[in-house]
Amino acid sequence: MLLYVDANFASPYALVCYVSLLEKGLTFDIETLNLAARAHQDGAFAATSITRRVPTLVHDGFALSESSAICEYLDETFEGTRLYPADPRDRARARQVQAWLRSDLMPIRDERPTFVVFNGAKRPALSVQAREQADKLFSAALALLDGRTDNLFGAWSIADVDLAMMLQRLIVLGDPVPGRLVEYATLQWRRPTVQQWINRPRPALIGY
Repeated sequence: MLLYVDANFASPYALVCYVSLLEKGLTFDIETLNLAARAHQDGAFAATSITRRVPTLVHDGFALSESSAICEYLDETFEGTRLYPADPRDRARARQVQAWLRSDLMPIRDERPTFVVFNGAKRPALSVQAREQADKLFSAALALLDGRTDNLFGAWSIADVDLAMMLQRLIVLGDPVPGRLVEYATLQWRRPTVQQWINRPRPALIGY
């Protein structure tokens, strides 16, 4: 089994796939691609990954990209820690959270790229638009948690890593974040499988 990830180990989407593989207790190799050098457009990778995107998982000749699809494939194929809730409605909500965090909140993603979390990059204060999106994020996260600080659905799921990742974009630079959400995101960040990603060696960044 092989997982293609970005060379900076900064992709939030590679993160959840990496964590999912570890949670399932699977043995896998990693191959890094320099996205800045457009290595993902190379013919060899393009022949493997239909969408030419990372992360891409290769398992027994089957190549799959898009992180939420990879997570679902792993959960449905292998034993180990459940990545998604057993209850159908909770499972649908977890998928909703993943889809939302991948398609919305663009000002936060633009102004607080994951380099600030994993590589120590600095950024100026949030714009008005990003602050508005942060408020939207906080409102949704607090509603989803419904008073909890440990997880979204009564037991850990991979959607917890996705949500914590979005919150950490703000927390690491000292942006105002409700205390309950800081507690929640910090707890997710302490999970051993997440720590393995956080503690991976990374190349120095230039220009960020």
